[in-house]
Amino acid sequence: MKTAVYRNRNIVIDELNREEFQSIYIAGKRGELSCPTCKEKVQLYLGILSDPHFFHHSLPEKRCPVPERLDTGLQPHTENHYIERNGFRIPQGRTITEENPAPVKFKTAKPIEYKVPFKQTQTNSPESLPPYLQQLSANGVILDDSQTKAVIDTEGPLLVLAGAGSGKTRVLTCRTAFMLEAKQIDPRTIMLVTFTTKAAAEMKNRLLSYPNMKREKIQQLITGTFHSIFYRILMFHDAASWTSDKLLKKEWQRDRILKEVGKELDLSEKEFAYDLALQQIGLWKNTMLLPAEVRPTSEWEEKTAILYKKYEDYKKREGLFDFDDMLIGCYWLLKTTPAILEYYQDRFHYFLIDEFQDINKVQYELIKLLSKKHQNVCAVGDDDQAIYSFRGSDPNFLLEFEMDFHSSKTLTLEQNYRSSHEIVSTANQVISANKLRKAKKMQAQFSSSEMPHTFFPFDEEEEATMIVTDLSERIANGATPADFAILYRTNAASRAVFERLAGSNLPFKIDMDAEAFYDRYIVRCALAFLKVSLNEEDPKSMTEILPLLFLKQSALKDMKALSILQDCSLLEALMHLKTSHAFQEKKLKKAVPLIRALKTLTPAKAIEKIEKEIGFLDFLKKRGNEANQIEKGSDDLKDLKVAAKSFDTIDGFLEHAEHMAAMNKEIKNLSKHFRDAITLSTIHRAKGLEYKYVYLLGAVDGSLPHEYALETSRNGDFSGLEEERRLFYVAMTRAQEGLYLSIPDNRRGKKVNRSRFLAPLLKLSKKAKFQ
Repeated sequence: MKTAVYRNRNIVIDELNREEFQSIYIAGKRGELSCPTCKEKVQLYLGILSDPHFFHHSLPEKRCPVPERLDTGLQPHTENHYIERNGFRIPQGRTITEENPAPVKFKTAKPIEYKVPFKQTQTNSPESLPPYLQQLSANGVILDDSQTKAVIDTEGPLLVLAGAGSGKTRVLTCRTAFMLEAKQIDPRTIMLVTFTTKAAAEMKNRLLSYPNMKREKIQQLITGTFHSIFYRILMFHDAASWTSDKLLKKEWQRDRILKEVGKELDLSEKEFAYDLALQQIGLWKNTMLLPAEVRPTSEWEEKTAILYKKYEDYKKREGLFDFDDMLIGCYWLLKTTPAILEYYQDRFHYFLIDEFQDINKVQYELIKLLSKKHQNVCAVGDDDQAIYSFRGSDPNFLLEFEMDFHSSKTLTLEQNYRSSHEIVSTANQVISANKLRKAKKMQAQFSSSEMPHTFFPFDEEEEATMIVTDLSERIANGATPADFAILYRTNAASRAVFERLAGSNLPFKIDMDAEAFYDRYIVRCALAFLKVSLNEEDPKSMTEILPLLFLKQSALKDMKALSILQDCSLLEALMHLKTSHAFQEKKLKKAVPLIRALKTLTPAKAIEKIEKEIGFLDFLKKRGNEANQIEKGSDDLKDLKVAAKSFDTIDGFLEHAEHMAAMNKEIKNLSKHFRDAITLSTIHRAKGLEYKYVYLLGAVDGSLPHEYALETSRNGDFSGLEEERRLFYVAMTRAQEGLYLSIPDNRRGKKVNRSRFLAPLLKLSKKAKFQ
């Protein structure tokens, strides 16, 4: 059904402006739409695989005949156009060729074509395997030809390129079991390094399920993360300096020290992004840059570099250390104490390293030091999944492995056991465009009737609606909520889909570390202006806006005194505040009526006014929020304006923001108990996981690839763009059967272009049409 009655007039889907779909959808949810024939309530369907249509809420299958001719209630355009001139409105003529623009049509979702035919590969026959691998095979642990070679080739340096879904955990555990049982290698000479404690525990548990594996033997293996293994070495040799009570375990402890030393530079925590500074210091440390070796590229980095030195001095003075110091400390212990280094070179004969593409400089240097004598390093990783450069990881260590380990061999695991042929073929097309990579073509083990799709929402709001509609239908038809993941580039991008799910009855969970959108510092500051416009005596909100007016927090005390002396509101006290700069006092006098007038505007217009007329962007640059490559503070403002467009009043929007912030806390608490729930996650957090259906938000330039990568590529540096393409690839290969890539027409209020990463897929689709 294409027609419905809304506010006493007939509306036809094909005649609606494209941006109206979401508001009509919401109107239907509120019961404001009705059928033109039977007058019952109807709603607008906005999904992925079917075109928009109206349906009866009480009986979705009901089909009412619609009259052939309908009065839509729209009048011919007779409005005069005026221009303002010298205070007068003057009618302006229209050209005879001017016509009302035709409505933009809804774009139907498109399947992504592929040309590589599906061909299933055969695994080894058990008879051709070594005896222990035959035992594994009899216990259901089946290895393909490449996996078998990676397991039994135990001597000398070996690089295993383990593509997405290729069973690298199986290879690592089978190789370890083979070394222990078939080769009878002393477990105390083997170091198995993982990137998470959870992965280490999973590998031990899997080893216990293999034939002849005894718990006591497995316990003798040196397993764990880089930090846990090398911290144990430090503790053994210098326990007094490295006791756990001196470790800064929590981020708030490091943050407190940084703010303490920042006082010497007069850096207020409201005016300087200490959280970003901590990230930057961690990056410098992981790339082994000492404070004296840092070369700042901006004013913000100059301040951060000074903080870095003061932070390190403070820790040294107090005898404290952080997690990064564990690796750096162990490196210098080995480097400066030849006897200790020789002891561990003799102790460890074999090294198995998981997720080798994510290794950073200090980790790589540690492995090179320890393995120098025996050279039995098995590095397992995938250069196509190297996505952690922001924390110091460098895929070049994997790409240049043969240069540091001269007699090394390389094996490639190209069988994907996770995703359908249709998804694997699509992902191959995307990642093959990267220049700096080891050539490989993943092959799937099964084919699916479900093709990957691109779909085309108007903006973030409609994107969220279409996704929640689609997965709701699938769950109603028998799928379980845990089958689904909604992935996004940055946490801020989850705002709309979180709100849509929060308004549904569907169980979902979110990343536990993700900050609620409305709790983000920049968002809180913008909302504080709206709160002050409604309540000029709100001291809490006033403290939030003072830094944006370039005032210290101590100014609040003076304002409270002035409000009593001048018999005025707390906001009006700004007009009487004396500062050391006349120009600042002049700006404060202008700010008061501007803030007061916000309550007369719609929320979106009010936020725009805050952004443009109060100097918000200048504040963000000074604070350092624009220095973050991934999540800029100005982006938060743009996202907030999109959220605000759905509301007519500031009161209503503020109430919504408070409700969503509370919901976020509640969902996080409930997530601990959810076993069967939809997952909302950044792509980075989803790495290593898999889901039956994956929806990827914002496959557009500026989102994926991120704007910072586009900027650096314009200056000739394509490394960021290649990492973004790897991130896209990681997102695609989380899907087992269904993959849905969202290409919104608008993002953050502006027209956007589809992701350049989709170009090879779209070319393939066009080619397929003509063959």
